[in-house]
Amino acid sequence: MVRNIRITAGSVVVEAELNNTRTAKEIWDALPIEERISTWGDEIYFRIPVEGELESPQEVVEIGDLGYWPPGSAFCLFFGLTPASQGEEIRAASEVTVIGKIKGDSTILKKVSSGSSVIIQAV
Repeated sequence: MVRNIRITAGSVVVEAELNNTRTAKEIWDALPIEERISTWGDEIYFRIPVEGELESPQEVVEIGDLGYWPPGSAFCLFFGLTPASQGEEIRAASEVTVIGKIKGDSTILKKVSSGSSVIIQAV
């Protein structure tokens, strides 16, 4: 089943697709989600009403990946280097479950400020 979502962060809108992990399905079932974001380097994250466990955990992710970070029940959008990055890799604070991928250019998210509102909706 294809699960397309729209993420509106401040004035920036990106489309993404959730994958087939159990966590992605739980997030899909919790939509719509509205919250205030925090930033950590070129990562946006925010708390969501899902409490999942790690699935195929990884610390190094790819640009445009969406992640779920269990310690903070957080949805993460990766669009560049973070303070934990080593060299050119994109590294999460600790292991995440990759739950999907942004379609198109995710670097547009660099325009979004910490404290902005975010809404995730099913498309």
